Amino acid sequence: MDHQGRDIISGADAVELAYQPAREDFLKAVLVRERIRRLNLLRWALVALFVLLTVSQAMSGWPFSAVLTLLCAAMIWGIPHLQAHHGLRTVSWQGGYRTTVSDTGVTTVTDHVTLTQRWSVFRGYRETRDHLVLLSRDPNVLLVEVLPKRGAADPADVDRLRALLGHHLPRV
Repeated sequence: MDHQGRDIISGADAVELAYQPAREDFLKAVLVRERIRRLNLLRWALVALFVLLTVSQAMSGWPFSAVLTLLCAAMIWGIPHLQAHHGLRTVSWQGGYRTTVSDTGVTTVTDHVTLTQRWSVFRGYRETRDHLVLLSRDPNVLLVEVLPKRGAADPADVDRLRALLGHHLPRV
């Protein structure tokens, strides 16, 4: 199969992005996914619980326990950063990304991989200051596609991309 998914890309309505994946892309994806699933509330609650335990342990004269509970709070708070670091390590060897968003879906090409995702894979999208994050349809939102705005060759391409996404997906 020598077309590598390029046969589904339609012409004039396509928006192309070219970028090198960055840690901030993965972090934004993890944080958006957490907000959609309301895991950020759970993370805040656990951090608050461990901070309260830290204060309680410190006041009880158990400094070692206080240090351990504070370490637990820091680890829970840092989970999205660890996930972003791991995500970047997983794909960084693939080099630069060339992503084309068209009426048929999203196609990403690297030196080693071509991935085409139809619009039916996604439930919606969320826009942040620097990214457009597409969220999968599955209940746990296991798949996210991050489209960094810095990958657009022209600022008008970001507006076209936003319009294309809005035509096919709801904002969530």
